[in-house]
Amino acid sequence: MNTESLKDLLRSVAAGKTSVEDAAGALMHISFEDINYAHIDHNRSLRKGFPEVIFGQGKTSGQIIGIMEKMTIQENVVMVTRINKQSAEKVVPRFPGAVYHKDAKMVIWEKNKISKQCKGTILVLSAGTSDIPVAREAYLTVRTMGNDVESVFDVGVAGIHRLFDHKKMIDSASVLIVVAGMEGALPSVVAGMVSRPVIAVPTSIGYGVSLGGLTALFAMLNSCSSNIAVVNIDNGFGAGYMASTINRL
Repeated sequence: MNTESLKDLLRSVAAGKTSVEDAAGALMHISFEDINYAHIDHNRSLRKGFPEVIFGQGKTSGQIIGIMEKMTIQENVVMVTRINKQSAEKVVPRFPGAVYHKDAKMVIWEKNKISKQCKGTILVLSAGTSDIPVAREAYLTVRTMGNDVESVFDVGVAGIHRLFDHKKMIDSASVLIVVAGMEGALPSVVAGMVSRPVIAVPTSIGYGVSLGGLTALFAMLNSCSSNIAVVNIDNGFGAGYMASTINRL
């Protein structure tokens, strides 16, 4: 339940359209709901402006369905991250309007799209084509949270002239998400070009000494560009959520 739906319920009670008993029933799980294998945080929309997001990795399709069944009663948007194709094929048919984004491994269900709450446009950049799945996770998170968003893929430092061809778009972005594996250099380059916040996302893409993304992570943490913040390896969702939070201010 978000702020607007709570206000609508209270107005309905005040106008005599909804009984006190029905309103009490609707508010029964306003804090959380215990369904044995999950404590669903229905209060999160009120606290943070966006519902709890379901982390699909490690959950069965039945568990994901069970959580979504409770959430879709109260929420306008439900997002599932890190869900594989096999689970998604069981989940999506149960919820009309749900869409599986295979590239980002996300299921998104929207009863009503979140109204635009942004101050500007968020730009998602990927260093390589292999980084696109993580970049798409960031992109879809940003879009679902009610932001204007654009993306440019495969503009890494191995061909830096490709990046400069998009300088106008880069300069106009309010927040930038830069996704890179290998040596993780692209966020430092982009941050050196702009005065806006740059959220760096290291990916696990690379040969042996990339160490599953640790090399890119350490490079981004050690960047000499001051306007960089770094999220965890392959965490496109975390980058998208943080960018959206910044873009609302």
